[in-house]
Formats: sequence, structure tokens, C-alpha cells
Amino acid sequence: MRICNACNTIKSVSLKEEPKKLPKLEITESPRSVGNHNFNDFLNRYRLSLKNIFRDPHNHQAVSLNRTVSPKIVSEVMRQFPLQVFLSEEHGGMGANTGECLAMLEASSYESLPLSLMMGINGALFIQPVTRYADKSEARNIFKRFAAEQAMGGLMITEPDYGSDALHMQSRFTGTESGYHVKGLKHWAGLTGWADYWILTAREQKKDGSLARDIDFFIHDSRNSGVEVEEYFNNLGLYMLPYGRNRIDAYIPESHRLIKPSTGIKLLLDMLHRSRLQFPGMASGFLKRILDDAMVHVTSRHVGGRALFQYDQVRERIQRMQAWVTSCSAMCAFTSVQAPIDRDLSAMDVAANAIKSVVTDMMQEASQSFLQLSGAVGYRLDHMAGRAVVDSRPFQIFEGSNDILYQQITESIVKRMKKEKAASLYAFLEEYELTAKASGYLRSVTDFALSPALSQRKQVALGKMLGLTVVLNLVIELGEKGFQSQLIQNTIGTLTSDINKILNYVHESADINPVDLKDDATDWFGILTR
Repeated sequence: MRICNACNTIKSVSLKEEPKKLPKLEITESPRSVGNHNFNDFLNRYRLSLKNIFRDPHNHQAVSLNRTVSPKIVSEVMRQFPLQVFLSEEHGGMGANTGECLAMLEASSYESLPLSLMMGINGALFIQPVTRYADKSEARNIFKRFAAEQAMGGLMITEPDYGSDALHMQSRFTGTESGYHVKGLKHWAGLTGWADYWILTAREQKKDGSLARDIDFFIHDSRNSGVEVEEYFNNLGLYMLPYGRNRIDAYIPESHRLIKPSTGIKLLLDMLHRSRLQFPGMASGFLKRILDDAMVHVTSRHVGGRALFQYDQVRERIQRMQAWVTSCSAMCAFTSVQAPIDRDLSAMDVAANAIKSVVTDMMQEASQSFLQLSGAVGYRLDHMAGRAVVDSRPFQIFEGSNDILYQQITESIVKRMKKEKAASLYAFLEEYELTAKASGYLRSVTDFALSPALSQRKQVALGKMLGLTVVLNLVIELGEKGFQSQLIQNTIGTLTSDINKILNYVHESADINPVDLKDDATDWFGILTR
């Protein structure tokens, strides 16, 4: 079994000097009362605050071009206490309503995708797992700081040699008289050097030195020693967030170990699936901003005596952006209902993997399309299009590389088909709850028996097709709830067209393999001079 995690293995060149200490993020304002809160009032204030912060030319330039971001900017954002949306009322928050959490993430990503990721890391990878699995009294103590001091938390899973292969992590722990001693090396944890708390993952070291198969989770308070930043990375995008390599040598109190429901793997699956299902919150505002900015550009920019929007190819790009916004809206609606904080999501692999991989592919394609429409000006690092390309790209990698997630979707569906003895792919899709409504649009192209010997590349392609089918089903359901009908119909047409193209590849393409290159096999100029 493989659990895909934050990134693939990336080796970074070490800095010779000691890593520079990041300035402490301090919030001095007292929290607002959230009893009987009006979420819409909060959301309106939050949107206006972010607009004032990130549309300021000085701040925009700083966030676009400078690594990390000034404590002043973060402090201005956090004065709105956005993380209280993830906290229950018992813990001084707004109620931990999943739909409200997604709406806050959407508002954040409309102005800044890195900011939305910061909120998502805190919420999905720290607050929610602590809410579900930490000792109740310890959770109350921790969340007091989140509610009153705007503390932040993150998660450390990924290791330099064990990215997607998280179950073979080498971080280890042993028992002590008062708790646990955790040692290891982690990297690519968002909020490196910033977070006040960390969830640390490790495997138990047995007496013979070997490591247990299962994973355990521990809460580390950064006020205690034990997590030292060895290096800050020069990440390609997401400049606002610090990433790096962290050396762990921490002593953890017994009360700070998360309580596993049965196994640590089940806890991990619940946490990752919950996080993946909330990706549409981060994607939604981002996609809406790209669409809005693209529309302003193509209606105001004239080429050949007419606005860009009058050109058919441009209109096709805009229509696809609208389809992605509609698809993302459908995913947000699904997650809001299906992923409440008290529900175990460890078995929701197909839905979580499909939503995460499809929506992040849409984010990157929308960014590339916006850059193409913007022309030369979009290639500036401080332009929305240029930033969008590099900031959205890692979303296709962290928390599960999309290639691997697509393959896992295929494996899961094939296993279900065998169990149910489905005669064809269509026969299965027609009965499967995540695809039943979409199956009618795809009968003519899915009424075939799956080959038991699909190559890996075709498993990945089929997984993408299945993921799009799940999203198509969600779009149909959104239409039934009253979403704008023409957007729904256009999106259905876009998704079915994309599904047909993928199925054509699965059926028709040959498995062409790389050539064993020797000597001057690629020397085209040498051929001309022989």
C-alpha cells in the first residue's frame, strides 16, 4: 500500500551559512467574539480586508517577488481571525462548518493562492486532525492559543528519501518515562520556521532497531526545543510560504500523542482524504480570479481592429475557464455536505483522489491559458498570469502526485468491478453512486470490458477519465440544485469531450517506450556532414 504525500523526492543544495531566523509573527489584537457568529458578516469583512492588503501596489510587489512575507502583512490578515472558521464553538471558534471553511479558503485564494494554502495547511493538516484525534484537554489548551493569539500549526510527513512512499519514512520514536523521543529528518513542510505547533509523524523503533509498519502522530510545541531548521529552500513558487529541511530530536509528552482510531494508516488516510476534499476551496477563488482577470484583458485588449474576445480561439479558452469554475463549484458543494468534521473519511479514496487531482489539473491549465491570453506582459513574475503558473504547479504534486492518484483511482475502480462482477465499465458506472448520473452521457464510449493488463500509463489515463466522470456527476447534481443552467450545460459538454479524448488514447495509442541512446544517436548535425 502506498500513501502519496507532500512531494516527490527533491534533493536541495545545502546553504553554507546557518539558516536565517524568520521574524516572529505576533498578533497583538484581541480576538472578536464569535458567539452566535454571523459568518456572512465575517466573510465580507475578510474579503474587503484582503482586497485592501493585496491590491496595495507595495504589498503586491513584496508578495510577488520576495521570499516569505513581512510579519506586517501576515499580521494584517490574521487580525480578521480567519482560522477561527476551522475551530468549533467549544474551542472558541465559529463552528468548524466545512462549507464555511471552504468559503474562507475561496476568499483567500481570490486575492492570494499562497495565503489560501497557508490557511489550508493550518486547517486541514493541523486543526482538523487535532480536533478529531488529540487528547481533549490538550486540544483545548492548544486551541486557546489559536483563538486568542492566532497561533499556527503544520504537518511534517515528507522525508528527503521518502516523498510519495510515506509508509517507509525513517523518522522514529522510542518511549521514555514521561512520553516519547522522536528523531528524524523532514522537508517541504509548509510554514517551516513559522508554525507554533507541528504534527510530527514517525514509526516506532523496536528493540532490535527495526521500525514498525504503522505510523504514529505527535504534537510538538515550537516553544520547546527539538525541531531545528537546517535549511530554507528556494522554492520555485509560493514565495509567501517558507519551506525547508528540519532536523527533529524532540521529547514529546505522552498526552501529545494523537489517539489512533485503530491504526495510524487509517488516521493518515482520514486526514489526507479530508484535506484533498478541501482543495476545491483553495482552487475556487483562484479560478474565479483568473476568469475575471482574463475577461478584463480579452475585452479591453484589441488586436487587428477588434477585441480579443471576438476571436473564436479566445472564446474557447474563456469557455473552458468557465467550465472549470463551474466544476470547482460542484466539488465545493459536494465536500461541504460529505465531509463534516465528525465523519471518518478514510474510505473515501475515489472521491478524494478524483477531486484533488482533477481540480489541480484545472488550476494549472487555467493558469497556462491565462498566460497565453496575456501575452508578453503575463510572463512577468509579478503579473497574475505568471504567478499563477508557478504557484499552482505544486498543487499537482503535493499531498499526492496526480499521476499516482489517477493510477490509484483506476486500481480502486477495477477492484470494485471485480467484486461486483461488472460486465463492462458502463455497467459499473451506471450503478456506482459517484458516477450514476454521469453514466448516461457516456454509455456509447464506456460500454466495453476493461483489459486486465492495462499498462501503467493507460491506468493513469483511465484514472483521469474516471476522475472527470466523478466531477461530471457532481456538476449534474449542482445543476439539479439550481446552479446557472447554461453554465451547467456548457460544462457537461466540456467534460464529456475531454473524457472522449482520453478514452481514445486508452483504446488507440501504442505503448511506445524510450530508446536506449548510445554514442551519437541524437547527433542530427553529424548525419548531415557524413
